[in-house]
Amino acid sequence: AKYLISVKADIGEQRDINFFGLKTIRLWGAYSQQSHWQILNTRNSSPFRETNYSPEIMLTFGTDQASGLKLVNLGVEHQSNGRPLPDSRSWNRLYVLTGWEWNNRTSLLSRAWWRIPEIKANDDNPDISRYLGIADMVLRWEPADRSQAASLLLRNNLQIHNNRGFAQLDWALPFKVGRAARVHLQLSHGYGESLIDYNYRQTTVGLGLSFREW
Repeated sequence: AKYLISVKADIGEQRDINFFGLKTIRLWGAYSQQSHWQILNTRNSSPFRETNYSPEIMLTFGTDQASGLKLVNLGVEHQSNGRPLPDSRSWNRLYVLTGWEWNNRTSLLSRAWWRIPEIKANDDNPDISRYLGIADMVLRWEPADRSQAASLLLRNNLQIHNNRGFAQLDWALPFKVGRAARVHLQLSHGYGESLIDYNYRQTTVGLGLSFREW
């Protein structure tokens, strides 16, 4: 079983600026946690196999446009699994993200990042960028009645030789569970579905619930 929890808080903002088409600046703090739970492994008391922690902070520059380019983000993110060697996995990166939206139904997030170098002796995954790449994009669609939503994540190292990537399709189906959740289908293939397995290519199929918007 896998679950993902994400939260984001507005720290501060500055409105009524006019800098190359940008109108607002907002500072955000965010945190995501994805856990992989061996729920059927009752012989070993159903342990958590892996949990990935991702705190980040970002500056969001908004355009206030109704359609087209909506925002530009500059951020720094830490990601780790909080485990000791030899299972420790961690890295830090700086990123630039652009967000586009059309007709309040279709949106595109494109992001490129640079890994902050670490001391070689302390780097427990020096080749992580070869597998988790240097850029990703998320294409999302939602109809006007918001009865469902579909999202496609593509990530790649953008190398001609030894090209590696990851693709994930999410679909919040038009089937409600109570008032807060929808049936959720997820398909993924490639490298980096979890940090502990970042250098293993795998395919996953999941069926569960999604709460609120995603």
